[in-house]
Amino acid sequence: MNEIQSSSGRYYVEEQGNVQAEVNFSSQGDGVISIDHTFVSPELRGQGVAEQLIRKVIEYARQEQLKIIPACAYASHHFEKFPDDRDLLQQ
Repeated sequence: MNEIQSSSGRYYVEEQGNVQAEVNFSSQGDGVISIDHTFVSPELRGQGVAEQLIRKVIEYARQEQLKIIPACAYASHHFEKFPDDRDLLQQ
Protein backbone atom coordinates (compact mmCIF):
# COMPACT_ATOMS: atom_id res chain seq x y z
CA MET A 1 0.00 0.00 0.00
CA ASN A 2 1.16 3.51 -0.76
CA GLU A 3 1.74 6.08 1.95
CA ILE A 4 -1.17 8.01 3.45
CA GLN A 5 -1.18 11.59 2.17
CA SER A 6 -3.06 14.61 3.43
CA SER A 7 -4.65 17.76 2.15
CA SER A 8 -7.12 20.15 3.72
CA GLY A 9 -9.81 18.10 5.45
CA ARG A 10 -8.71 14.83 3.92
CA TYR A 11 -6.37 11.86 4.31
CA TYR A 12 -6.01 9.58 1.32
CA VAL A 13 -4.08 6.82 -0.43
CA GLU A 14 -3.29 7.36 -4.08
CA GLU A 15 -1.99 4.81 -6.54
CA GLN A 16 -0.91 5.78 -10.05
CA GLY A 17 -2.80 9.07 -9.77
CA ASN A 18 -6.05 7.47 -8.61
CA VAL A 19 -7.47 7.79 -5.10
CA GLN A 20 -7.79 4.28 -3.70
CA ALA A 21 -8.95 5.23 -0.19
CA GLU A 22 -9.89 8.40 1.64
CA VAL A 23 -11.47 9.90 4.72
CA ASN A 24 -12.97 13.39 4.59
CA PHE A 25 -13.58 15.61 7.59
CA SER A 26 -14.76 19.17 8.02
CA SER A 27 -14.70 21.85 10.68
CA GLN A 28 -17.95 22.39 12.52
CA GLY A 29 -16.59 25.38 14.43
CA ASP A 30 -15.92 25.70 18.16
CA GLY A 31 -13.18 23.06 18.19
CA VAL A 32 -15.26 20.33 16.54
CA ILE A 33 -14.70 18.35 13.34
CA SER A 34 -17.04 15.95 11.60
CA ILE A 35 -15.82 12.76 9.90
CA ASP A 36 -18.07 12.94 6.85
CA HIS A 37 -17.03 10.16 4.50
CA THR A 38 -14.77 7.12 4.35
CA PHE A 39 -14.03 5.22 1.14
CA VAL A 40 -11.77 2.26 0.36
CA SER A 41 -11.51 0.73 -3.11
CA PRO A 42 -12.41 -2.96 -3.46
CA GLU A 43 -8.73 -3.77 -4.05
CA LEU A 44 -7.71 -2.42 -0.63
CA ARG A 45 -10.68 -3.56 1.44
CA GLY A 46 -9.99 -5.96 4.28
CA GLN A 47 -6.45 -4.66 4.78
CA GLY A 48 -7.16 -2.19 7.59
CA VAL A 49 -6.81 0.87 5.37
CA ALA A 50 -10.00 2.57 6.60
CA GLU A 51 -8.85 2.07 10.17
CA GLN A 52 -5.47 3.67 9.37
CA LEU A 53 -7.22 6.66 7.80
CA ILE A 54 -9.55 7.13 10.79
CA ARG A 55 -6.51 6.88 13.10
CA LYS A 56 -4.91 9.77 11.18
CA VAL A 57 -7.98 11.94 11.84
CA ILE A 58 -7.93 10.93 15.51
CA GLU A 59 -4.23 11.81 15.75
CA TYR A 60 -4.96 15.20 14.17
CA ALA A 61 -7.89 15.82 16.54
CA ARG A 62 -5.73 14.99 19.57
CA GLN A 63 -2.90 17.28 18.39
CA GLU A 64 -5.30 20.17 17.76
CA GLN A 65 -7.45 19.43 20.84
CA LEU A 66 -10.59 18.94 18.76
CA LYS A 67 -13.75 16.94 19.37
CA ILE A 68 -15.20 14.63 16.70
CA ILE A 69 -18.68 14.01 15.34
CA PRO A 70 -18.62 10.60 13.57
CA ALA A 71 -21.07 11.43 10.75
CA CYS A 72 -20.25 8.46 8.50
CA ALA A 73 -21.06 4.84 9.31
CA TYR A 74 -17.45 3.66 9.42
CA ALA A 75 -16.42 6.40 11.86
CA SER A 76 -19.37 5.52 14.11
CA HIS A 77 -18.32 1.88 13.99
CA HIS A 78 -14.76 2.81 14.97
CA PHE A 79 -15.89 4.61 18.13
CA GLU A 80 -18.12 1.67 19.08
CA LYS A 81 -15.21 -0.75 18.59
CA PHE A 82 -12.51 1.35 20.30
CA PRO A 83 -13.81 2.86 23.55
CA ASP A 84 -10.41 4.43 24.32
CA ASP A 85 -11.06 6.96 21.54
CA ARG A 86 -14.50 7.99 22.82
CA ASP A 87 -13.02 10.85 24.83
CA LEU A 88 -12.83 12.69 21.50
CA LEU A 89 -16.56 12.44 20.79
CA GLN A 90 -18.54 15.66 20.81
CA GLN A 91 -21.27 15.28 23.42
